[in-house]
Amino acid sequence: MDLDAVHTFVVAADAGQFQEAAATLSITQQAVSKRIATLEKDLEVRLFTRTARGAQLTIDGQAFLPHARELLRVAQRADASVRPSRRALRVDVVNRRIATAVLLQDFYRTHPEIELDVVTLDADVDGATAAVEAGTIDATFHGVPPQRQLPAAINTACMINEPHELLVGPRHPLANAGTVTPARLAGHRIWMPGLAARGEVADYYAELATAFGLTIDMLGPVFGNEALLDEIADSSDLATLVGTRSRYLWPDNYDLRRVVIRDPAPVYPLSMIWRADNPHPALAKLRDYLETRRTEAPDAEVWVPNWDQRAAPRSPDR
Repeated sequence: MDLDAVHTFVVAADAGQFQEAAATLSITQQAVSKRIATLEKDLEVRLFTRTARGAQLTIDGQAFLPHARELLRVAQRADASVRPSRRALRVDVVNRRIATAVLLQDFYRTHPEIELDVVTLDADVDGATAAVEAGTIDATFHGVPPQRQLPAAINTACMINEPHELLVGPRHPLANAGTVTPARLAGHRIWMPGLAARGEVADYYAELATAFGLTIDMLGPVFGNEALLDEIADSSDLATLVGTRSRYLWPDNYDLRRVVIRDPAPVYPLSMIWRADNPHPALAKLRDYLETRRTEAPDAEVWVPNWDQRAAPRSPDR
């Protein structure tokens, strides 16, 4: 269907006269009549009847008008979806509970005029990078190991250094500790069901477990964060790791405790990934904002991974 003809029909219907429609569209009255005639031929109905007072919609014209308006709205949205200056900035935050989502929400509060399309891709760094390269998204956040080979069109910059905290219930032996060292966690069961066996997240936790002799338990079905928190609250030995800016909510009676890990503070470095030639005007603003918010871990001594892909997190013998 010719959208120019549909647009002309809507303008003529609103104006009630072909001459006024022609003036609105900056075309001749003859061109208006020709477009309407073409549309009527395609639809095989009469849309207007001519009267002394102008052009009036037929019953078919009245039926078609709301659909014609919707066609134009859909076309406008489709056009805006691929024009950087018009469409929303599409950002993959990976998980809506973690620091990336928190910072993006803060960015939006600072720049409410910027339209955002916040998504969570089910992809590792390679899959998310491919989405950026293809233009499916404008930016994503992942740990990027130094040895990772990225496409020439892709830029990365470490924007978020996220320290870990230990999350435990009130009966856990470390519940009343103000801070703990990573070495002190050795022998305690760190439960992270559903942790991916491969990818940069698995590489990070593999190195962390190896570096400090930790036991990271990945076994068991995944029933969601709420079920995980419920289990930890009722356990005297379960604990898990969360980012300092991760958002978790639980009932007051759970009495869960966040325990700071330091000396050294394990830090998960998250890089922003984007196409170097992406012209979206909001992308540069997001990068600048994250640069101003970038902070190091609150400890002079930090631990960051070498992303050793040969190691694997330990699972307890059962």
